[in-house]
Amino acid sequence: MKSLKHKASSKLKDLSVDELRQKEMDLRRELFNLRFQIAKAELVNNIRVRHVRKDIARVLTMITVKDGG
Repeated sequence: MKSLKHKASSKLKDLSVDELRQKEMDLRRELFNLRFQIAKAELVNNIRVRHVRKDIARVLTMITVKDGG
């Protein structure tokens, strides 16, 4: 899964709040798995963790905007 930066982040605007929450859960699950891979020294690309965290922040920002908060 690639980072949501640029073009893909504009796609977030088209998603409903429920779809965004599902996307957040998927990204959090991926982050959890990446952390396990780090602990077991299996992860080759450590930068992926940073990208997933930023993607989670983008999704949370869109949820806040759509909820009117």
